[in-house]
Amino acid sequence: MNKYKIEKLIFYPLGFSLIFIFFYNIINYDPMSGYDAEGHHSYIDYIAMYLPRELKLPTVESSREFFSPPIPYLLPAFFQVICRNVLDSADLVKTCQPIYGIFAQIFQSLLYFLSLFFYMKLFKVIYERKTLFNLNVLLLISILTVNYRTFLMIRGEPYIIFLNSYLLYRFFLLLKNSFKYKKSDLIVFGLIIGALTLSRQWALLLFPAYFIILFFINSNEDRKAFFNFLVGSFTIGFLASSWFYFSLFFKYGTFTAFNMEPTPFSFLNQPRSFYLPDINSLTLMFSKPIRPNFANEFFPILYSDLWGDYWGYFAFTRDALLTGRNQALIGDYLARVNIVSIVPSILLIIGFASSYKYLKNKTKKEKDYFFSYIFISILISFTGYLWFLIKYPSGPSGDTNKAAYMIHAFHLLAILGINYLEKIKIKSYTKYIVTILLLVLTYIHNFSSMLSHY
Repeated sequence: MNKYKIEKLIFYPLGFSLIFIFFYNIINYDPMSGYDAEGHHSYIDYIAMYLPRELKLPTVESSREFFSPPIPYLLPAFFQVICRNVLDSADLVKTCQPIYGIFAQIFQSLLYFLSLFFYMKLFKVIYERKTLFNLNVLLLISILTVNYRTFLMIRGEPYIIFLNSYLLYRFFLLLKNSFKYKKSDLIVFGLIIGALTLSRQWALLLFPAYFIILFFINSNEDRKAFFNFLVGSFTIGFLASSWFYFSLFFKYGTFTAFNMEPTPFSFLNQPRSFYLPDINSLTLMFSKPIRPNFANEFFPILYSDLWGDYWGYFAFTRDALLTGRNQALIGDYLARVNIVSIVPSILLIIGFASSYKYLKNKTKKEKDYFFSYIFISILISFTGYLWFLIKYPSGPSGDTNKAAYMIHAFHLLAILGINYLEKIKIKSYTKYIVTILLLVLTYIHNFSSMLSHY
């Protein structure tokens, strides 16, 4: 059998299973059950009151998500405006919430599939393939359980994933063209930067690595061309998005307003268990990885929330435990999810570790610059996230530690994992198929964690 036929036998059923996952979850999952849902919905309802006459952002009194940029809320607010002008109800705000929630879920689901499309276009260009078809992209991105919870909630991270997938594609085209660009490239890149910045503040962690790459460019001419490109594109991005952050500054005295009071940075803000979980917590990761076990411990929570549903906002109910589907068994199942997810976790770690060599290569090509950017951006993202958790400690529960907040970093890790899979495929197709089958078995086992049990 032709080797590509083997991959297609996996690719198409996997693709249909993804369509089923999103279709099932749109029907069964109410975004009002998501993280800080009340704050996100009050943000939408507030700006919908003033649309289409003006875009007026909520204050701290109007929504606890007042600090969030507006792009993720515009579409649902638009449907809120339509709904209130079509329906007749004593409480139009409450009546319209589930309606605009469904439209937002459908749109964000489309963003997920468009992101996969641009990831496939990216690897098509990187490896100079004729076909867009790429099983590695579909499998290693979609095996991340955190995707489905995040894309079914109304929030900014889905927009970051989509916009960044396109930005990475455009970035590699720039590298492939030896840093030569047109004005249209500059404008498009800048507008995407602006849109990322207006989607969620976490996107800011993606930008420093572009400037750090300057120090690794060997040619002075290429370095100058890339510097000019960055200055021009980021100036456009600044002009497109800075108005929002200046509005925060003028209202609250800081560009990075938040709904918690910051503390002076100190590693002592968090207990030792936050940094170094004990043996008991590591055991619970693979026996009962749900709250309140290993409360406020960074790694066990993040790992369990990446592959399962530690906080109980999706795969099982956090409040009405007796009404959750298969509630008595879900903790044991999520334990098995964490165990089998060691396989893709190892692949992500190896992909990340092996990518360090791209920084060290003396004669750098476009691949070296691109994967160096990914490598550095991952380091900056997790460092920035740790800084945030230390600067804004959230008490004994640690409820600001959620995999959804760093979903862009996990996608970047997956990109390095995909690249590693591509190399395995070139060196030994037998080893590649064995690895793929292990990932498929993991995906099948974890399938239920990707579906809403609310």
